[in-house]
Amino acid sequence: MTVPLRQRPYDLFFVIFFAINALIITYIVDLEQLVVADPANFDYPLWPPAPAIDLVHWWGNTYDPLLMARPPFWRMTIWIDVVFFGPFYLFALYAFIRGRNWIKVPALVWSGTMLANVLIILMDERYGVTPTPNFPIVLAANTAWLVTPFLVIWRLRREQPFTRVEPVTA
Repeated sequence: MTVPLRQRPYDLFFVIFFAINALIITYIVDLEQLVVADPANFDYPLWPPAPAIDLVHWWGNTYDPLLMARPPFWRMTIWIDVVFFGPFYLFALYAFIRGRNWIKVPALVWSGTMLANVLIILMDERYGVTPTPNFPIVLAANTAWLVTPFLVIWRLRREQPFTRVEPVTA
């Protein structure tokens, strides 16, 4: 029997995390980095909104020069986010809200890929060609994407993570 969301209060964290990623991070913050190829010379596109682009550029200019440099490996992580993670977040929202066990394998794949991407980015943020002037702030800003994959792995460790096993009566 599927356990309803109201009886899985910890899953609200995942629902909120996936919603923020689907609605803000992937298709506003990350998409900006694809539609604005050169942040030093561009015209505002139709999407994302100009204030969001300005905010992304402020963050990049203030804390995250790697975001502004946009080397090829960085752009590839953004493409992975837009093409694969964005749809995953929508499916994960549905699955966590409705308690669908089929999300387990896609969520474990997402977890491993997200961890690899974030760890590679953080290594470059710290020791790369365009390191951040304030690594603790960049690390703090990325902590959710470093910790949540581990939480997803832990949450989905059981074979049927959203199902309550009913005792068999004779």
